[in-house]
Amino acid sequence: MSKKNGEYCLRTIYVIKRGGRAMPIVTVQMLEGRTDKQKQALIEEVTSAVTKTTGAKETAVTVVIEEMSKSNYGVAGKRLID
Repeated sequence: MSKKNGEYCLRTIYVIKRGGRAMPIVTVQMLEGRTDKQKQALIEEVTSAVTKTTGAKETAVTVVIEEMSKSNYGVAGKRLID
């Protein structure tokens, strides 16, 4: 999951073993401005994709959203707000 215009990207998937169980942790970096409803839908869809592709239980999947300000994000030497 990535978008070339810098709106969001799936940064990484880690699998951490805790108590002998694999726990996928997905971090999504995206520009701020989404509603809570959109973020909830994103978490649901990412969780579904991870459970379908890895076989992990839904209760073991963690999704972290990191929101970035356009003033803290740059492409080709320019901030997105410039």
